[in-house]
Amino acid sequence: MRALARSIHLAHRDRWDVGDAMDFADTVIIDRYLETKSIGIELVARYRKNFSPGLLARWKRWLVGNHSANWATTDAICGMLIGPLLVKHPELAREMRTWSKDRNMWVRRASIVGLLPAVRARGQIDLVYEIAKRLHPDPNDLIHKAVGWALREAGKIDPGRLERYLRANVGVVPRTTFRYAIERYPAARRRALLALRP
Repeated sequence: MRALARSIHLAHRDRWDVGDAMDFADTVIIDRYLETKSIGIELVARYRKNFSPGLLARWKRWLVGNHSANWATTDAICGMLIGPLLVKHPELAREMRTWSKDRNMWVRRASIVGLLPAVRARGQIDLVYEIAKRLHPDPNDLIHKAVGWALREAGKIDPGRLERYLRANVGVVPRTTFRYAIERYPAARRRALLALRP
């Protein structure tokens, strides 16, 4: 799929801009097959240097319309599109607060997974903890896993803060989230932290 997206990009690189790539992606994102969707996502990602703030609303429409409809496509949109846009335009990250309360599960998942590129690029973890707290009551296991993943990444930046957060919120953090968050800890510390859970 990556090679096909690259060939489409090469065939049109002298005539297309990010708007043309998005028009193409809007057409294929509605396809029922994950592979077809991924070509559109991969193609748009090749224009990341030209991402503008207005794209965020378009990508949210993909999620709201259930055109991702699975964690893999949602995470690809986050990792290749939303995340790089938030790195380029950090003022947009505040939008994730609203996304975290959206009725659509894929939008809620994107509210935290979309922050990961900024965590890795800039070490920005404050919003991860804020969004995590908003998502702890969510009933969906795919949200619990995403939050645990994000907390684990935040823990790479500041392990002490992650441990303090988990200790302070041990009764609130879902078990799946808790387990994902502590995966990188040494076995003895993992056991000690899990023993705190009711």
